[in-house]
Amino acid sequence: MFPKSKSGKLALYVLSGALTSAVAAGPAMAVGSGEDHRRPYKGKVIAKTGLLKRSGPSTKYKVIGSNPYGKIVKIKCKVNGENIKGNPRWYKLKDGSYAWSSARYIMNIGEAPDWC
Repeated sequence: MFPKSKSGKLALYVLSGALTSAVAAGPAMAVGSGEDHRRPYKGKVIAKTGLLKRSGPSTKYKVIGSNPYGKIVKIKCKVNGENIKGNPRWYKLKDGSYAWSSARYIMNIGEAPDWC
């Protein structure tokens, strides 16, 4: 039932090792479903007149909403965009609209967000 020669036993060990590796790697590969599982970062709106939400990372993009002073916002990620008062960072908000706002007017709570 089991191979008696050294080469037969070696082949059996190699095959069982490859099978074990494939089974162990299987679930890890299945996780990559294309969804972003990073936790949202948070920030507090520090613009006294409120925070404008735009369709892109620049004042040239259309305003699509706003958030009031003091509101805690969820942030998905950051990019470099138009420089606003010395700050070129723009945050993609994770509030359902996925709008963009200048990081100049958002104070990070905890870690700064990852790059998009």
